[in-house]
Amino acid sequence: MILARPIAAAAVLGCLALTGIGASDANAQQIYRIVGPDGRVTFSDKPPADGSGSKGSTLSLSAATDAASFPFELRQAATRYPVTLYTAPGCGPCTTGRGMLMARGIPFSEKSVTSNEDIEALKRLAGASSVPFLTIGGQQLRGYSEVEWTQFLDAAGYPKTSQLPAGYARAPVTPLVAVQEQQAARPAPPPPPAPATAAGPAAEPGPTPDNPKGIRF
Repeated sequence: MILARPIAAAAVLGCLALTGIGASDANAQQIYRIVGPDGRVTFSDKPPADGSGSKGSTLSLSAATDAASFPFELRQAATRYPVTLYTAPGCGPCTTGRGMLMARGIPFSEKSVTSNEDIEALKRLAGASSVPFLTIGGQQLRGYSEVEWTQFLDAAGYPKTSQLPAGYARAPVTPLVAVQEQQAARPAPPPPPAPATAAGPAAEPGPTPDNPKGIRF
């Protein structure tokens, strides 16, 4: 039985065809919401080239970040087929799925779907707005099914029991969409005022009827 929780306020789009297990699509790990100078909002898998005005940006942490310290079998699976779990607050199947991955010792990244931008990005990735949504390399699994998840993890070569090293700490949960706001174009500041020119020497007093020789004191 597959358990899934639709996210409220998001229309469900047609599902994409499932792909076979393949190389990881790194672009699916982090989506950026970019607000341009004109206020137009776009989504991209890359941050703005100039990196200007970043706000609330987060860097995606791959499940294979600590793979160098893993035993060979686990390291090979985590490097070739990294696992990412997409969840939402208050989602029972998400909690169950997360617990299953942790109990088996699967190193995985978790993306939280909470904002409207997150929901739109999830629909772009998964073709639907329901969670949990799991990716194993290029394979996409919608909803939670212990049998199905186990089959695909086995096929990807993950050990059946935990081989995580002692002291392993899972990467923190991050939002699906990292916001990047580009600074609006600003007019160039006016040039500084020209420095005041020094006044010339006072003119010599000339002769007057009361001082015919122009005598100065």
